[in-house]
Amino acid sequence: MSDDVKRVIRGIALLNASEHDGKTRNDSVIPKVMGIKPELRSKIKEIIPLISEIVEEVNKLSVELQKEELKNKYAELLVTKPKQERTGLPPLEGAEQGNVITRFPPEPNGYPHIGHAKASIIDEEYAKMYGGKLILRFDDTNPEKERLEYYAAIKVGLDWLGVKYDRVKNTSDDMEIIYSKARELIDSGDAYVCTCDKETISNNRREKKSCKCSLGDKDQNITRWNKMFDKFKPGEAIVRFRGNMNSDNTVMRDPTLLRIIDESHPIHKDKYRVWPNYDFAVAIEDSIDGITHAFRTKEYELRTELYYTLLDKMNMRKPKMLEFSRLEFQGMPVSKRVLKPLVEEGKVSGFDDPRLPTLEGLRRRGIVPEAIRKFILSLGFTKSDTMPPFETLESFNRKIVDPTSVRLFIVFDPVKLRVINNNLTEIEISNHPQTEMGKRKIAIDGTFYISGDDAKTLKIGEEIRLLEAYNVRITKIGQEIECEVIDTGHKSNIPKIQWITQKNPVNLEVLIPKILFNDDQFNEDSLEVKKALTEQYYLELNVGSEIQFIRFGYCRKDSANQAIYTHK
Repeated sequence: MSDDVKRVIRGIALLNASEHDGKTRNDSVIPKVMGIKPELRSKIKEIIPLISEIVEEVNKLSVELQKEELKNKYAELLVTKPKQERTGLPPLEGAEQGNVITRFPPEPNGYPHIGHAKASIIDEEYAKMYGGKLILRFDDTNPEKERLEYYAAIKVGLDWLGVKYDRVKNTSDDMEIIYSKARELIDSGDAYVCTCDKETISNNRREKKSCKCSLGDKDQNITRWNKMFDKFKPGEAIVRFRGNMNSDNTVMRDPTLLRIIDESHPIHKDKYRVWPNYDFAVAIEDSIDGITHAFRTKEYELRTELYYTLLDKMNMRKPKMLEFSRLEFQGMPVSKRVLKPLVEEGKVSGFDDPRLPTLEGLRRRGIVPEAIRKFILSLGFTKSDTMPPFETLESFNRKIVDPTSVRLFIVFDPVKLRVINNNLTEIEISNHPQTEMGKRKIAIDGTFYISGDDAKTLKIGEEIRLLEAYNVRITKIGQEIECEVIDTGHKSNIPKIQWITQKNPVNLEVLIPKILFNDDQFNEDSLEVKKALTEQYYLELNVGSEIQFIRFGYCRKDSANQAIYTHK
């Protein structure tokens, strides 16, 4: 075996031994050697005896001698390399540091949801990775569905997520550019105005049959184009791209580029009535905005051929288009076609209902932005279908909120419990078992409320611990339970239950979100409401505070008398 290989093995063995009180092991050295010299994987059987020999030699040396040899002969191993933050995102093809521009192009036709979070975070992370820029561009070319409320909601959602963008623009502000590009395609014969009805167009596309309108000359198309602005009614004329009616990719069968919509636009009111569809607008906007890398979900993958073909025909710069998988949770659809009717029909309280996958719903439920970002980046950049269990997001959230969640007692279906020999008037409880979050004092008089489920399990003579107070023995069970104090020491072998003092308990309503849809059916029992009692200290917490109710779970304070269950 070469001296170079022996040197690598000895250096790694010395470094590992110096970090572990002078002793190293074969199984600690082998993977590191293979990492530095991957070509040795095929010779592993030859390498192991050599590693064993060198490990034995190194272990015979004193720690002082190990460190001295390491310092004199393997100084490069002592250089601490800065750890690079993993983003979960692979490098971008053709990306140049400082020259990457991405865009997040939501349509302002609804409230942002977890799918928007994924797209915007990926866009932002790539811009940051390459020291580039992110453009927030509202794809607002369908006035039938768009409202100013949704522009604002999207900005609020991005601000909550912590997504920073360098520029904001609206596609609708570039209508004159879009019209000029449409006219270029008509003049060049790459587009024509079609006046066929929807059924005829659909049948022709299905049968790969050219439309009679495609035979019209330039003069006819220009005349029809001009009439779209003041003569034709919605549905009577559309501009179509002259694609390929024989293509196996149905997107390329003379797709629609522009259509007539007479609804008032939220920003431009009645200034325009001929509006581009997504395919036409996104190609033009990406090019003129200087986008270098454009991302979208994989349901648009077949449209990429049209995207590049349009840019070629218009002689415009072409960004790199990449697709990733859509994100939604099982039983929590993100489609606006599903969510809007739920709100309109009153099946949910609004777009901030904690059962919904909207950003407002997740925020109100107690999911924090940092958890969403970490969760999304953990999924990576892939086209594989992404429908992870909601519990995965919960696990990220739990790690983040746990250190700052006040611990409080809560009682459901309260049953009165009286301690007949109580000798305490006040106790002090830490607000968190590990984090320094202060303490609270609770006045007591020996009469408590405990949860009905706990009360059902009690038996006369049984010992239990009233958490943070004392150990008691049950002496009587009736409409109320009586018990007596035994001692205050901690006993590991007796049940431990939470309680609420009868002095000024706080009445609380706890909303518990459950799965929204079973298959395609709305779950009428998707929101459970439970009445409870909690401590006075709850009223001192700010709305939005995350609380861990002992033996129940994490909840977010929604109001003075309402909390929303977040997760276990």
